[in-house]
Formats: sequence, structure tokens, C-alpha cells
Amino acid sequence: MSERTQELSGTERAAILLLTLGESEAAQVLKHMGAKEVQRVGTAMARLTGVTREQVHEVLADFSEVVENQTSVGVGADEFLRKVLVDALGEEKAASIIERINLGPSSKGLEALKWMDPRSVAELIRMEHPQIIAIVLAYLDADQAADILSSLPPNLRADVIMRIATLDGVQPMALSELDDIMEKTFSGRQGGGKTSSLGGAKAAADIINNLDARDEGLVMDQILKIDEALAARIQDLIFVFDNLAEIDDRSMQELLRNVQSDRLLIALKGADEIVRQKVFKNMSQRAAEMLKDDLEAKGPVRVSEVEAAQKEILATARKLAEAGTIALGGKGEEYV
Repeated sequence: MSERTQELSGTERAAILLLTLGESEAAQVLKHMGAKEVQRVGTAMARLTGVTREQVHEVLADFSEVVENQTSVGVGADEFLRKVLVDALGEEKAASIIERINLGPSSKGLEALKWMDPRSVAELIRMEHPQIIAIVLAYLDADQAADILSSLPPNLRADVIMRIATLDGVQPMALSELDDIMEKTFSGRQGGGKTSSLGGAKAAADIINNLDARDEGLVMDQILKIDEALAARIQDLIFVFDNLAEIDDRSMQELLRNVQSDRLLIALKGADEIVRQKVFKNMSQRAAEMLKDDLEAKGPVRVSEVEAAQKEILATARKLAEAGTIALGGKGEEYV
């Protein structure tokens, strides 16, 4: 392997591989990656320049000799990236990732937070007023906001979520002032961005959906003690694993096509019987019988493993719903 190829990072090699695949094939790969991984690889794809054919061949040799000559590196990378991300993540989520990629890690103000480690962001804002923290988290994507919320003190989380749920937009001037505060922390200037659409019960529910099961339960219990009506509004918008029993058969079949069988097996170990029957109903008889046998033969599984598998499947379901591929019904019209 040449010295130039050896200098490429793992992310850059993955970017070269994806650029050699067709758009649909690359999208299938990205569907199995997390948002942060997609962002890192997408950034590398957008910035690849001066890649030689020799480097492409050497990188492909590490993955598969079959695709060695299928290269599209350097040919419409921006449009390729956009189509692949939209196919993999849906229009809305793809737009968010592309925005992060285009702005880059040199962003200032609130945009700079999108490129920071969640724990670092939590440390940066933890001493701010809860209302400021709520606005910051509402500005960020739900998965990142959830990671940051998990790093905040437990007694602060419910307060912040309640403020997000009752946040009825933010005036552009107020958001600009907050952006200036963040800018002074990093130095520089960054304007614009999201404004009046921030916050609301749906935004709060999206963040809670991305918390692990333990933190989700603790936050909702605290909110319930303080404001039962608000807790009910948020709960109506939270889509949990048991709600999969309420989606239509076509949506369930599409979801099952996008879920790994080993993760489904673990997730069903802790599922209600009604959810299991919904899954069995939407599989071939042979596949359903095999899954039932596997469930009976599977030994004890840690609760944390079951919850993690269920979260993964729910994340896939939400991704498909955002792309308009399936409909998640039963827990609020926001998901339809």
C-alpha cells in the first residue's frame, strides 16, 4: 500500500468506498449507521479531493476485490451525497446532516455546539439558567440534545424538558443574543439559524425518545409529579416499543425488512405478547416459527441489552417514518 493511502484515516477510506458504490447501495450502508457516524463520513465525502485511482484501488482492495473498478470519486460528490443521505435518512434528517457538513467544525455560536462532544456542551451550559439550557437543546437535533441532557445533573433534566415542552418559539432577536453569548465563549460571529420553530411538546418528546430507558422513566416521573397535564401531552407523543403493536401491517412488514434478525430476537425477549404476535403475523409462517423457536431457546438476556435493542428498532422505525416509508400511528398525529 502506498504511503499516501496509509495516511488516510478510517473515515476517509469509508468515504472513498461509499463514493465508489451506487447511490442506492451507499444509502443501504448508511441506514445501518448512527447519525453521528453518517455526519463524520459525509463530511469526509464532501471534502475528498485529489484522490488518485491508485488510492481508490488500494482502499477497495481492503474491502472487496469485486468493486475495485467501480469508482465515481470526484464525480458530482455533492449531489451524490445529498441523494444518498435523503434515501438513507429521509429529507428532514438528511437536510440537518448536510447543514452540519456544509457549515463545518469552524462554525461559531450555537452552530459550533453541533460539532462538540455532548459532555463538553453539558459542561459549558450546566451553570446557565434552565430556560437558556432549554433553548439550546431545542436548537440542536433530538439525538444530540438527549446525549447532552443525560450529562446534566438529574435534578435539572425534568425542568429543562418541561421548559422545552412549553417553549412556544423564540424571537429572532432573543436567539441572536443567545448566539452572541455562545460566540463570545468560542470567539467569532455566527448569525441566522432556526428561530420561532423551536420547542414544543413534540420537541420534548423527540428528546425523551432518544434517552435510555432508565433516564426516560426518571424524567417522566419527575414531570408527572409537577404537571400531570404536561406529562400527558408529552407522553402522547412518545413512541415506545409497545406501540409497534398499533402500526399497520404494511408498515410492520417494511420495518421488519430493515431490522437485523439478531436485534429483533433480543428486543422481543422483553416485549409484550401483543407485540410479539404483531411481529409473527407479518412474517412468513416459516420465519415466524423459526423466530418462536429461537425465542424459546434463547437464554436469559440482560434488561439493558433488551432495552438497547428496542431503542435501535425504534430509531429505525422513526427514520422510516421521517422518510414517509411507514406510518407510526396510535400515539399522536405528529407521527402520521
